[in-house]
Amino acid sequence: MTLWLTIIAMGLVTYAIRLSLILLLGRVEVPPIVREALRLVPPAVLTAIVFPELLRPGGTFDLSLGNARLLAGCLAALVAWRTKSVLLTIAVGMAALWILQAM
Repeated sequence: MTLWLTIIAMGLVTYAIRLSLILLLGRVEVPPIVREALRLVPPAVLTAIVFPELLRPGGTFDLSLGNARLLAGCLAALVAWRTKSVLLTIAVGMAALWILQAM
């Protein structure tokens, strides 16, 4: 029972924090420099999640042609840049990863 109460309490705390920011930002004019900085947060977070997996598979730094994740990631980045299609990027990246891992 204590576990469920803790989970529910933390959910409520998280919800309250997010709601307070939404209500606050709805009433206060955000300076342009802050707005610009907030616009850059999602790409920074995505980069922080993805790059370690591409560059350090298995926990060791690997920039070789034997790094299937890095090669598939580069191919996916190229597809994303050329097509701007999220679904095609995911499909090509996953297919490339599976093929490279099978080789």
